[in-house]
Amino acid sequence: MKKLLGGARRRAALVGGAVVVLVAAGAGTWATDTWPFDGKDSYCWGAWKEDSGPGFLSGEALDEDNASRTSKETAPTPRQPRGRCTVALHSERFSSGGDKVVEKTEVTVDYGPAPESAARRMEWIGGYLGDRAMPLPDSLPGVSDGRSGLLVLPKGCDTHDGRPTAVTLDSTAESVYSDSTMPGDAGLGGSPSVARLLVAVANHAMEKAGCAPDTPLKVDSPVLTLSESRETFFTRACRIRGLELGKEAEDLAYQVGPVTRDLQSCSVRQVRGDGRYFDALMVAEPRLAALFDGATGSKAPARGWRGTGVFADTYKVVRADCAGRPFTVLMLAPSLHETRPYFAAFANAVARRVGCAPVAPVAPVAPGGSDR
Repeated sequence: MKKLLGGARRRAALVGGAVVVLVAAGAGTWATDTWPFDGKDSYCWGAWKEDSGPGFLSGEALDEDNASRTSKETAPTPRQPRGRCTVALHSERFSSGGDKVVEKTEVTVDYGPAPESAARRMEWIGGYLGDRAMPLPDSLPGVSDGRSGLLVLPKGCDTHDGRPTAVTLDSTAESVYSDSTMPGDAGLGGSPSVARLLVAVANHAMEKAGCAPDTPLKVDSPVLTLSESRETFFTRACRIRGLELGKEAEDLAYQVGPVTRDLQSCSVRQVRGDGRYFDALMVAEPRLAALFDGATGSKAPARGWRGTGVFADTYKVVRADCAGRPFTVLMLAPSLHETRPYFAAFANAVARRVGCAPVAPVAPVAPGGSDR
């Protein structure tokens, strides 16, 4: 019996010693940031890692007093193909005058289909594809403006009713003072960084949802940048004939977005308050155009228009064929300000530029006049 007890004690001591060695080894690898414990947190289903590039993921983001970075996530699954992850930064400091300042940053990713309601979908599309958004490189069907982005996923991830699934990224940053709140930089690193963040999270999300393609998505090429800055003194918005805004232009500014065969946008904003006057958008890239599937009606929106479309209170959308490709034009917030046929002017100007027949009715040219 004593021999048995002694053997048991020796085995226990050996096991205990082995555990101590493993714990010590683990402590060493954690301290030196080597496998299997590299000491780095990961976010958004493992797609992003601490200190991987963007400022909001860096260690420096936690240098402020009482700074913290937290995350929440719900992963998509084959049975529930929706997901969301949020990375939030929070810190507190005191200004030179002794006032408390709270810094808040939040980066949110959503995985899921385009909204089902047509009105919500038009606003959703315009919110990502309009204004300062530029196309992603390497034929990726998506856009980014450096603060947000959208990437439409391959057809294998579409819903049963045919709506495409997309990954969207949004960010907010603000400094809250005792008497005011000031917007800030979320630390995404600009459009090239947003493109990489979108692709990384899309690949991980598709794996979770069970619809990942055989070859992961990737981004290698540079991201296009806006060729023009915001214009505040003008009469003709985005230099498009028919978008002459007259005296109203004194209080407006316009932004020319991309001007390609796949995407074109023109955004007009109030100078004060940054309120929307209108957003005009043309989409022809097939996967981006698929976002409009089922939401453009089954007949022409009005007499003389080509294709199918809907004229609603807050948006106008028309889809037509252009040399075998889908050609969709959208204008948001037309009923509030459109006292002239701005949508028709935009639609026909873009159609003419890409070599398509007019989409809107063409107004007769007065004798001796010109359509140029």
